Amino acid sequence: MKKPNFKRIVPRSLYSFKRRKQLNESSKLNEAIQNIPRITNETVAEHREKVLSSARKYIYPLKHSARRIVLISTSIFIVAIIVFFSYCVLALYKFQNTSGFMYGVTQVVPFPIAKAGPSYVDYENYLFELRHYIHYYQTQQKVDFTSDAGKQQLANFKQRALQSVVDDAYVKQLASKYHVSVSSQDVNNEIAIMRSQNRLGSNDSVLADVLKQFWGWSIDDFKRELKQQLLAQKVVSAADTTTHQRAESALNQLQSGTSFANVAKAISDDAATKDNGGTYVGTIDRSSTALPPQVLDELFKLNPGQVSGIIDTGSTLEIVTVLDRSGNTLHAAHISFHFQDIGTYIGPLKQKNKPTTYIHV
Repeated sequence: MKKPNFKRIVPRSLYSFKRRKQLNESSKLNEAIQNIPRITNETVAEHREKVLSSARKYIYPLKHSARRIVLISTSIFIVAIIVFFSYCVLALYKFQNTSGFMYGVTQVVPFPIAKAGPSYVDYENYLFELRHYIHYYQTQQKVDFTSDAGKQQLANFKQRALQSVVDDAYVKQLASKYHVSVSSQDVNNEIAIMRSQNRLGSNDSVLADVLKQFWGWSIDDFKRELKQQLLAQKVVSAADTTTHQRAESALNQLQSGTSFANVAKAISDDAATKDNGGTYVGTIDRSSTALPPQVLDELFKLNPGQVSGIIDTGSTLEIVTVLDRSGNTLHAAHISFHFQDIGTYIGPLKQKNKPTTYIHV
């Protein structure tokens, strides 16, 4: 059987067409290869510039768009800041807003509320004082500050809070003058003494609950308030040299043999105990709240008949003695010397550099 002759089956014209097509494609390829620019060391810079110039038409619009985005974003941010500060200024100085939000703002931005001599007083200090008054009387006394009586009471609180923070600014100036300060350790020591006498609850959890319930404070807020009180006390103690001299004189008399009762009758400032030789009424134990914690702490270190040194309670200087002791209770006597009020030292500063307030209350 003969094999089929495929050459006879495929027409010659088809072979010719394929051959021409291959020639054409080869010719085009050769022409394209010949048209490719030749890059040499001499022409590389020229070709690089051609490539870059063709790309610039895409780069420049992108840069322009990015610049517009930055400008628009910056403009929006600046307008937002201006609106925010305008709102805050109106809320604080015109409407005297005391909300938690505005209090948070003043904690970040130091808006001034007054100027005490050379020192500016932060609005945050004022709100700190005022808000704990409001919290206590709203939650514990159920005062309605929208009523006429409540509005009048709130106005009084505002005046007290503003006066308090202005006075605090003068106290800081006096502290700088007398080179006194209050450290965190001083605050912790004061808390430890009060806690040992069960004045602040048995632990931090109990104290935190009480502070939050009554004043809306955290423990840090309480420490802040205590620190300011201790600073004022230290300033008075440093400034009132006369009271220190009186206490030193009394201690010298006791050490020279004069009886405690006679010295108390002669120079003690406590009218309630002076006539009976400085003897406290009734027995004393560690939970007695009628005595300053520093005095109570010192009394339980003494044996009967012993006399203490001079004890600085912040508001007075005290010399104490134990008359007798039975277990955890004792009878005692004291000689007290009252410090001058802090206003005695703030007054001259106010006269010399009068305060300026930025709100009307």
